[in-house]
Amino acid sequence: MNDAMSYPCKASLSPNYLNHDDLINRFQKDCELRKFSTSMNYAIVAKRFCAWLDERNIVAPAVTKRDLKEYLYHLQKKKLFKFGTIRYDFIVINCLFSYLEEEELISANPVPSFMKRYLNVYKNDSESEKRQIISIEDAAKLVSSTLETRDQAIILLFLKTGMRLSELGSLDVSDVNLDDLSLTLKETAKRSNRLLYFDHETAEVLGHWLAIRDLRRGHENPALFPSSRCMYLCTRHIQKMVKKHAEVIGLHNPESKKLADKFTPHCCRHWFTTHLLRAGMRREYVKWLRGDAIKEAVDIYYHIDPEDVRKEYMTHIPQLGV
Repeated sequence: MNDAMSYPCKASLSPNYLNHDDLINRFQKDCELRKFSTSMNYAIVAKRFCAWLDERNIVAPAVTKRDLKEYLYHLQKKKLFKFGTIRYDFIVINCLFSYLEEEELISANPVPSFMKRYLNVYKNDSESEKRQIISIEDAAKLVSSTLETRDQAIILLFLKTGMRLSELGSLDVSDVNLDDLSLTLKETAKRSNRLLYFDHETAEVLGHWLAIRDLRRGHENPALFPSSRCMYLCTRHIQKMVKKHAEVIGLHNPESKKLADKFTPHCCRHWFTTHLLRAGMRREYVKWLRGDAIKEAVDIYYHIDPEDVRKEYMTHIPQLGV
């Protein structure tokens, strides 16, 4: 995509002569302006959807819920995509239509209500199993067997902070404080707390990575884990990397249909929560670190001291001996 491209304007995206290639380029630019680490993946998914629309002579602003149903059927029956891939595609399509709404090319985004009706049921059916919770010993084995410093730093951050895949993918170097053993996440709708801590063994690996990072292609980018092709390392690439290392030591079986046989970055969030609680850390402190939404009135009026959480965290976070 041309970096010199100006910010999207309404005139060039008129529904009367909408060019889907132009729309995709401008949508990707908009995602980059919003600091989405997944902007390239979003563009790929949007291109797939728009190609399907082109085959039917439909322009994006004219899409109806009936069209969305047909596309869902197409992904299920023709492409044979799994639920996770289908839902990810519709998350991107939702973002695309949110962009069209922002540009005042549509009056309302039809995707959220469609997803609520047709995708949540599938999620409940397919994700009824519990995810894999590995032992501290297996976690240590996973980190120790990962020889690439960058990959080791990524896996350690997942395990020791419990952050989400998208949160790690959008980290900048400036978000990490090695002296303070803390990091600050980007603001998202899902997270109530953005401050996280990590321990000394994580800091040591991160320090090694930062020294190596300065010699890598893409080091001029602000991203903690930069890509040679775009600003941030693709989240799908990160997910594949974690699965690859987990598969080597027998923690991930790509052929199995059981969720308990899979190991993904989200398993690290479960590991983080489970082992902190098992070690005796106060439940409200674990919820604070996870960034869980405050729902009960008593929690709203109960103010947690971050320094108390830091001390508890350093006491209870499992050590992996790396």
